[in-house]
Amino acid sequence: MLCVCHLFLWLSTETLMDSTTATAELGWTVYPWEEVSGYDENMNTIRTYQVCNVFDTNQNNWVRTKYIRRRGAQRIHVEMKFSVRDCSSIPNVPGSCKETFNLYYYESDSDSATRTSPPWMENPWIKVDTIAADESFSQVDLGGRVMKINTEVRSFGPVSRNGFYLAFQDYGGCMSLIAVRVFYRKCPRIITNGALFQETLSGAESTSLVAARGVCIPNAEEVDVPIKLYCNGDGEWMVPIGRCMCKAGNEPVENGTVCRACLSGFFKPTQGDEPCMQCPINSRTTSEGAINCVCRNGYYRTDSDPLQMPCTTVPSAPQNVISSVNETSVMLEWMPPRDSGGREDVVFNIICKSCGGGRGGCTRCGDNVQFLPRQLGLTETRVYISDLLAHTQYTFEVQAVNGVSDQSPYSPQYASVNITTNQAAPSTVSIMHQVSRTVDSITLSWSQPDQPNGVILDYELRYYEKRSVNDTA
Repeated sequence: MLCVCHLFLWLSTETLMDSTTATAELGWTVYPWEEVSGYDENMNTIRTYQVCNVFDTNQNNWVRTKYIRRRGAQRIHVEMKFSVRDCSSIPNVPGSCKETFNLYYYESDSDSATRTSPPWMENPWIKVDTIAADESFSQVDLGGRVMKINTEVRSFGPVSRNGFYLAFQDYGGCMSLIAVRVFYRKCPRIITNGALFQETLSGAESTSLVAARGVCIPNAEEVDVPIKLYCNGDGEWMVPIGRCMCKAGNEPVENGTVCRACLSGFFKPTQGDEPCMQCPINSRTTSEGAINCVCRNGYYRTDSDPLQMPCTTVPSAPQNVISSVNETSVMLEWMPPRDSGGREDVVFNIICKSCGGGRGGCTRCGDNVQFLPRQLGLTETRVYISDLLAHTQYTFEVQAVNGVSDQSPYSPQYASVNITTNQAAPSTVSIMHQVSRTVDSITLSWSQPDQPNGVILDYELRYYEKRSVNDTA
């Protein structure tokens, strides 16, 4: 639904003729008005026309302006300032005395009028209206030098020829035509809704709406199309349709008439009427008109982070890692890092390394080690680790990571703890060899168990006497 609304209260006019600007005789054609010097309401000297043949009946007195070029206007407005004598204040005046006069116009493509052409009559002249005074003056007013000036405005159209004449007909009054201004109305050049609309002449009728297309101001782009305004018959812009908005990296200033590039240190990510925003903490712009702010060295932003969010960095290491060993399992607990990097998505990873065993340094634990609730992405500051080897040295690294850790060229910071699991029963001896024997002795050898699970102090050897078949019978 369109809003039929006025955008501006003032009117823009273009004057075609103004009798008050004349410095000499106006030189209008009279039949038989008289041109005299008079005064306006400010007592300035002006050229006027007057007539007062009230004692003669059947009056038909005309005065015609010079040729007026219309300059593209389709509807013409006429402002008339005049004074009229009150008929009742004139002694012995006949009943034919009038206090009104008629306004006419005649179109022509050239200044071709003469004293007799066009004829002084309605048709070919076109009547605009009968003009009546709101106030009339009397003999008393004349004596007190009181001026009662009336102002009336009339309009006519459409006009299509190159120009026209105006004529004023008196038919029995006593009046003075003090000033005549002829003008047309136009809608002024404006910037509204982010678009520029050029000066547009009003339409031919008082109810006309003349459509004008707008052009987006620099650094703005269309949002709704087409971009239109309508100029009404009074020279007012109405019915806005469509609009332009400042592009990303630009903000509206000067009451929306200019889209200015965001200043250094400010940004605007999308089009719209919003102002530019200051770069968040730990970020900056590289030029004016920025649509985002880049992070400073050592700070990062994830793809899901809003552009208004400060750039963040990796967290520091966890604090105060403690361990509690129970045979071949261990409970690790720690405190959060002192610095989260400015984020709230800190989680923890556990790196398990088995050390010693004659293998030269530490190696990553095998898949048999169990982590509860899990090894990576821990949200709580504890983890239970089981299925470790007995009597084995382990190093556990507790890493702190957040949403931007994968963008850092450095490994996550961590805190480590070393533990040794408790001893357990060794595994069985898998292979035994007979070295020698005699009638009453035997020498045996064997290798160490695959899983000694601690320091083997001694071996226990059991033997059983083998019975013969006869003995068992």
